[in-house]
Amino acid sequence: MNARSLRTQHELSGGIFHGTADTETIVYTIVSERLKVSATEEAVHRTMRQLQGAYSCVLMTATKLIAFRDPNGFRPLCCGQTPDGTYVVSSESCALDAVGAKLIRDIDPGEILVFGKEGVVSDRRLCGGARALCVFEYIYFARPDSVIEGTPVHRARLRAGRFLAQEGPVEADVVIGVPDSGIDAALGYSRQSGIPYGVGFLKNKYIGRSFIAPSQDMRETAVKIKLNVIADTVRDKRVVLIDDSIVRGTTSERIVRLLREAGAKEVHMRISSPPFRFPCFFGTDVDSAENLIACRLHSVKEIADEIGADSLAYLSVEAARRLAGEQGCSFCDGCFTGKYPIDIPEDQGKSRFEQPIPVQPE
Repeated sequence: MNARSLRTQHELSGGIFHGTADTETIVYTIVSERLKVSATEEAVHRTMRQLQGAYSCVLMTATKLIAFRDPNGFRPLCCGQTPDGTYVVSSESCALDAVGAKLIRDIDPGEILVFGKEGVVSDRRLCGGARALCVFEYIYFARPDSVIEGTPVHRARLRAGRFLAQEGPVEADVVIGVPDSGIDAALGYSRQSGIPYGVGFLKNKYIGRSFIAPSQDMRETAVKIKLNVIADTVRDKRVVLIDDSIVRGTTSERIVRLLREAGAKEVHMRISSPPFRFPCFFGTDVDSAENLIACRLHSVKEIADEIGADSLAYLSVEAARRLAGEQGCSFCDGCFTGKYPIDIPEDQGKSRFEQPIPVQPE
């Protein structure tokens, strides 16, 4: 989060930057510190003491592979090993599967893991702080075939669907999920509620995530191309529609409209996360509270009316905190609660955001 101030310090000392990515600031800081110490991993340690916020990084020198994760562990990072003994580091375990590597373990928050001539060396001097894995990794970001902090993402999303069925029951004929991250939660909702699960959408796999598209027109177009309703699943039926979140509301409104055009008799939307009411300072591409539908509208019913759903229910914050089940992970849920695990620097503009009115249930 303090990339801007660090960059300014380097520029005032003669540093020249070639892009706008905050990763370049990390690299420049490591290089600057490397001039003062004898080993790259020590330069990484000194750099980490200056960084604030979320990062999971891998770097290579001529003789070492070094992985390091921020002391709160906002984002995942893991390591594995192939049958021939090669070590692999990735943000998600599913990438290890793709190259035939076996997951060894997650890299701990604050840990620096060095793979070199001396074998594998762990520097844990910055470990032991308050853990704050982004809860949205389980809800949306991570692939369902990954395992994060000992919990399979698929299992966490099934659990979210079960919790959602308990907290937001409704009489309906079929449960469908918005691909891809809504599918597992829809299965969980179906199993808990007893309402049959159906395949409601065909997804165009060549379209990326629509919620981060830079303009409203581009987001609308992406949704049109991305999803097509399987009309036979929803025609003349009361539909429970499961999605992972509502950010601006535009995508949800379009999806509800698609279902009605396909002949759905009722559309009851259920969201496998709490209302997204506050900006995220740790990597999610939503930077302005006024763009969040749960900030603009004061009640769940108002949001339901805006997106055109017959009813709407969110997962509670308490349930979201239990998604990892027996692992007992500590999460960052600041985008839902406004309570962040670390202080937000002034240059992040926290004061610019008007504190939103909490969403009230119907």
